Amino acid sequence: MAVFVYAENINGVYKKAAFEAVSYAKAVADQAGDTVTAISVNPTDSSDLLYKYGASNVINIKDEGLKNFSAKAFAQAVSEVADGNTIVFPHTTDASSVAPMLAVMKNYSLITNVLEAPESLSPFQVKRRAFSGKGFMHAKAEGSGVIITVSQNAFGVKENAVSGSEEVKNLSVANEDTKVISHEQSSGKLDLKEAEVVVSAGRGMKGPENWGMVEELANVLGAATACSKPVSDIGWRPHTEHVGQTGKAISPNLYIAIGISGAIQHLAGVNSSKTIVVINNDAEAPFFKSADYGVVGDAFQIIPALTEKIKAIKG
Repeated sequence: MAVFVYAENINGVYKKAAFEAVSYAKAVADQAGDTVTAISVNPTDSSDLLYKYGASNVINIKDEGLKNFSAKAFAQAVSEVADGNTIVFPHTTDASSVAPMLAVMKNYSLITNVLEAPESLSPFQVKRRAFSGKGFMHAKAEGSGVIITVSQNAFGVKENAVSGSEEVKNLSVANEDTKVISHEQSSGKLDLKEAEVVVSAGRGMKGPENWGMVEELANVLGAATACSKPVSDIGWRPHTEHVGQTGKAISPNLYIAIGISGAIQHLAGVNSSKTIVVINNDAEAPFFKSADYGVVGDAFQIIPALTEKIKAIKG
């Protein structure tokens, strides 16, 4: 029986998280000697993009009623086409709201924030993040099936091209519990949760007029920008850039924190980063205890110098 995976898209375009989820599903399927079937709702991208990462079959759900996202309606749609006992989701905001509803509908176990390929399939046991990313646990599924969400940037996007086939399923799922009043979408910026490099700053920047150097460093690194909660609260930066316990939880390969003290609430959202670099003029800042690399000094001198150095290396 196939391993199923939910391939999330935004306005029909597949997200990087979808490719990572398919890559993970392929690893599970290889362990089980099965194949991967990807499910997507109203995609416009080619299914070839999913074959590239291991999906042997792609089911495209076509439903005009699902143009606006609703966790309950999307869960119902996936439930109607996914008949396997292992279903993989990316750990994105939308997918993470669909997965638990689907688990209830199917009476499956749910394991979130998965980091690695399963340690065993019978029973299904896997390593996951716990306690806001401060710890790990080995979770075991005891239901008739299992639904998992894969932590972003944890398993990685891995090419494993296969020959695939596409199937279109025309559904008509009731979506009466959600009414969209307006829809605003940022453009021209990297998705913060999918970014592999993030440059973040806090009140140490002294004001929004100084953010130009942060953005320039991010541009040179091909990074997304982020900020601490106080910065978004006082309106220096948009709330979409707020990372932390009450903001976005991210897992980039590199997180650069500039002028951020490192309160525990902020750490809860970024401590899954593979490498953390802290730049602060306060040698006693708590963030240095969690940093892989720390620089004590004036950010207004360090950041421009670092930016120019990277530019020179890149030629």
